[in-house]
Amino acid sequence: MAAGLALPVVGRLCLAAGAHDHKPLYGGVVVEVKDVDYERVARSTATELYLRDHYKPTDVSKASAKITLLTGSERQEVMLKPAGDKLEATGSFNVAPGTKAVAVVTVAGKPATARFTLK
Repeated sequence: MAAGLALPVVGRLCLAAGAHDHKPLYGGVVVEVKDVDYERVARSTATELYLRDHYKPTDVSKASAKITLLTGSERQEVMLKPAGDKLEATGSFNVAPGTKAVAVVTVAGKPATARFTLK
């Protein structure tokens, strides 16, 4: 009977140990793709993309990304380039609540696609 009571507690501890938090660190929207967190920070004059693997920043010095922004019937494609610890593009961007973004990010020759919706 003691073993039966211990299983739920052990199960919760295992879930807690294996889970990781996907909170934004830079005020953006976070999605997880293949164990990597992608945080998109949207401003009217810049769009930024931060990558981290289990809380550790990913080296983006040789990475690239293309983000397609979809706001209503408007579509805008943006190329992001390395800028310190993030990928970034500057310019004029329509970033209204509900804007959807699809980012195709290439790191070390491996592409990944992340989808975001601005709140």
